Amino acid sequence: MKSILQLSFWGLLFCFSANARAENMPVAESDTTALRTLIVVFDGLRPDYIKPEWMPHLYAFSKKAAYAKDNHSVFPTVTRVNAASYATGSYPQEHGLMGNTIYLPAVNSQKSLSTGDAGNLRHIMDTTSGKLLTAPSLGEVLRAAGERMFVYSSGTTGQAFLQNHTVNGAIINPDLILPESFKAEIAASIGSPPEGATPNTARHQWITDALCRYTLAAGGPLVSAIWFSDPDGTAHEHGIGVPITLGALKAVDAQFGRILDTIRARGLEPVFNIIITADHGFVTHTGKQGFSGFLIQKGLKESKDSDDIILADGALYVKDHNPVLIKKTVEALQEQEWVGAIFTKAAKPGSMKGIIKGTLSFESIHWNHPHRAADILVTENWNNNKNSLGYAGTDFAGGVAGHGGSSFWEIHIPLIAYGPSFKSALESNLPTSNIDIVPTILHIHHIAAPAQMQGRIMYELLQHNTIKPMTPKKETILAETKLKQGKYQLMLERTVLGKYRYINYVSVTRVR
Repeated sequence: MKSILQLSFWGLLFCFSANARAENMPVAESDTTALRTLIVVFDGLRPDYIKPEWMPHLYAFSKKAAYAKDNHSVFPTVTRVNAASYATGSYPQEHGLMGNTIYLPAVNSQKSLSTGDAGNLRHIMDTTSGKLLTAPSLGEVLRAAGERMFVYSSGTTGQAFLQNHTVNGAIINPDLILPESFKAEIAASIGSPPEGATPNTARHQWITDALCRYTLAAGGPLVSAIWFSDPDGTAHEHGIGVPITLGALKAVDAQFGRILDTIRARGLEPVFNIIITADHGFVTHTGKQGFSGFLIQKGLKESKDSDDIILADGALYVKDHNPVLIKKTVEALQEQEWVGAIFTKAAKPGSMKGIIKGTLSFESIHWNHPHRAADILVTENWNNNKNSLGYAGTDFAGGVAGHGGSSFWEIHIPLIAYGPSFKSALESNLPTSNIDIVPTILHIHHIAAPAQMQGRIMYELLQHNTIKPMTPKKETILAETKLKQGKYQLMLERTVLGKYRYINYVSVTRVR
């Protein structure tokens, strides 16, 4: 008798083959009565990039769609945090993926690990009894409901893996195809993956080919996600608004246009919902100093590889949670003009103030995971200065341009939805977030959301909605401390919508 694993393997292979044969079948010849959902992520897409001269397909789409104008990235505003956050409908305090690099002593007590590498993520799963994420993901919820999810990604293997880490359905990335038995089918149907480049145009086309082949076909998965690695990859290297970055925008927009054309040609418009988002915004970088070098210079950390303070991006893990070293480190950072917001563990449970004076708590930014939060979380300082091409938002991180900080320009991102379940030509000013996407998708498909899921259903964007909208209000949380000369003042602005808290930005002022 065949094992359950064997039956699952052959059933999955049959579904792939059936999808390939059905790719060009007209909608009337197969059962497409059930709604399906496609999530499209443009990595690093600022709202002011969506212009008809650069992204004509997305611009036209936004004009006929429901547009959430006050949408938020999850902080820290980095790629893999937001991949995990949208996939689980929860913040880092719940899902436990704390940054683009993370420190898990049970996995490696000496250093942090990059979450951009799926190999590292699978190693974490192997050593934590499968607990890469500590909250259920969309793929897991769909499996329990008897449905599948396909992920297509032209970015890192880690970003792709985090969206569907238990591999319910498939992950299709140029450097990672799961299940591995699917590799031959992919190669036969759309060819071998191209090499990466800047812009990453060939890989964008390759994953779009795969999506048209397997998702936009009869018998395709209930939910799919396609993640384009540009404009992020190009802007990191070349900057915001420069010609090559604008070229990257045009390239991903062209692939989005192909998706829309294929949906129309195959008669799938009546059954496909499309949700557009980004993982974060982007700012210009002007900094020269890094946290590790600064701590070594000040005698707070012995060397780059010492374990007295282990860094995972801006998360600082202090050996034995030494309170004296934590306090000295925070106070040294607060004195530096290039250092921005600093967060520590709460002064008392539920407090918005951190245990060190002049800091805010991890609770204030939804980062207070009971086992994986660091002792200190710090970001570079930022301002509203414009770059030479007129794009606002500058911070003191190194490199040409990037993200990860607490500025308005990194947190505020587009969210645009269109299809049979959504209102048309609507602009909503209610706050939304990447964690609200999955609860809304589950609601559309009549699948119960797990109790741990922290996002909300975006009723205001949905057709036939009778739920009265809540009234948002803005509030600020302040913390300050004395410096050797003057004051360090920290302000977090957030929008409150019922029980939901959306971080708008966190800013720092030093009064000398």
